[in-house]
Parts: sequence; C-alpha cells; structure tokens
Amino acid sequence: MDISTKDKAFQSKKTNLFIILSGIFLTNAILAEIIGVKIFSGELTLGFEPVGWTFFGDYVLDFNLTAGAVIWPIVFITTDIINEYYGKKGVRKISFITAFFIAYIFIIISIVTQLEPAPFWLDVNTPDPDGNSFNIHYAFNTIFRQGLGIIIGSLIAFLLGQLIDVFVFQKLRAITGAKMIWLRATGSTLVSQFIDSFVVLGIAFYIFGNWSWAQVVSVGIINYIYKFSVAILLTPLLYLGHHLIDNYLGKEVAERMTEEAMEDTSFL
Repeated sequence: MDISTKDKAFQSKKTNLFIILSGIFLTNAILAEIIGVKIFSGELTLGFEPVGWTFFGDYVLDFNLTAGAVIWPIVFITTDIINEYYGKKGVRKISFITAFFIAYIFIIISIVTQLEPAPFWLDVNTPDPDGNSFNIHYAFNTIFRQGLGIIIGSLIAFLLGQLIDVFVFQKLRAITGAKMIWLRATGSTLVSQFIDSFVVLGIAFYIFGNWSWAQVVSVGIINYIYKFSVAILLTPLLYLGHHLIDNYLGKEVAERMTEEAMEDTSFL
C-alpha cells in the first residue's frame, strides 16, 4: 500500500469515527436536555424510602435527580474518547455545535408551544384512563417548555464543563502518557462536573429563580455524588470503548491519532 493510499485510509477511518462519536455525543446531550424536565426519586425507583438528609438547618434533601442525569454519563465517556483521539480541538468543535443545536431546539419548542391546539386534539385526549379531566395542550407545554433561566444555565454549564474537562484531561495525559486511561478520564470528569453541578443550579434557580444558596449547594452535592459514583462505575465501559475503537482503527492508526491528539495537531 503506497503512502497516498495509506493516508486516504487513515483519513477515512478518522472521519468515520468522528461522525459516529459526534452522533452519540450530540444525540445524548440533546436528549438529556429535553427529558431533564422530569425529576425522579432515586430511592423510590430502587424500592427504598427517601433518605431525608438534612442540610443547612431544616432543609431536607433526598436523592431526587433529573431524568437527563440517567444518560448524561454517556456524554462524559464520549467526551473523553473524543479527547483521546482528536484532542481538545475535536471536543471544542462538537461542544459548540451541540450548544448551537440545543439553543435551536429550545427556540423551536418555544415557538410551537405558542401554536393554538386543534379542538379535536383536545377532545380525543380527555379524559385520562382514570376518568379525570386532562388538558393535553397544557401537559405538552409544561413538559417541553423550560424557563429561560434553565436554558441559559444549562448551556453555560454545558460549555464550561466541556472546556474544563478537555483542559484537565490533556494536562493529565501529558503526565500519564498513553497509560492510565482511567485516571485522566475520571479525573477530568470529577473536576468538570463539580463545576457543572453548581453552575447550572446557581444560574437557573438562584439568579433566575427563588432558591437560596443553601438549596443550590444541597442539590448540587447530590448531583455531584451521583456523577462522581457513575464516573467510577463506568470506567470498564471506557476501556471497552477504547478496545473496540482500536480494533476498528488498527494499532498503527490508533497510535497515530492519539499522538496527534496529545500534540494538539489532530483534526479533520
């Protein structure tokens, strides 16, 4: 195989992998934002009674999380994998693209929730299965429309978390080299998500809402405990992802991409 053919094969695999990883990243990040409006009880879901922890006086806190938190760890893993093979330029590019589409989605949702519902649509969806009066238009708007504070907070926290994640990841990689994937992946996630957990709550519910700092800190602690735990538990999945990608790329291509990523010369 001549040099030209090898370079074409290299670029083809490199591009295909970035498209796949970007698709996974973009889909899960956007989906997490949309389903994040639902708050669920972690204890009741697992069949336990709420813990009822008390923070800052009389403020009672349970393991209540947004539904988006369930799939957000997939974004963590994908971020680290993109960072490993494409460097900080790759992570920054997909992060800004994702932030743009998240903003676009919220704009479209805000428009369509203003549309007047068709009378028959309201009629055929009421009552509910239990015979209670049900307004599907109100339910639709309540589920999909989020407050301006939540939108701004989530976008700022998302971008800030991603930029911090890539910075810490690259610093750790400079120290560890190609070894100790778990250290740079977990370390970067723990630092970035510590910031993310409190920024989104502070902007959405303290600056734009009516929460106290005590409530922001309390809920932020629970969110961070969850992310901290998941980041550790998902380490084997990270190694599996690297194994599958290395098999797809081949040893030579994989090593070339990781070297370029570390030197910050890797991109499409």
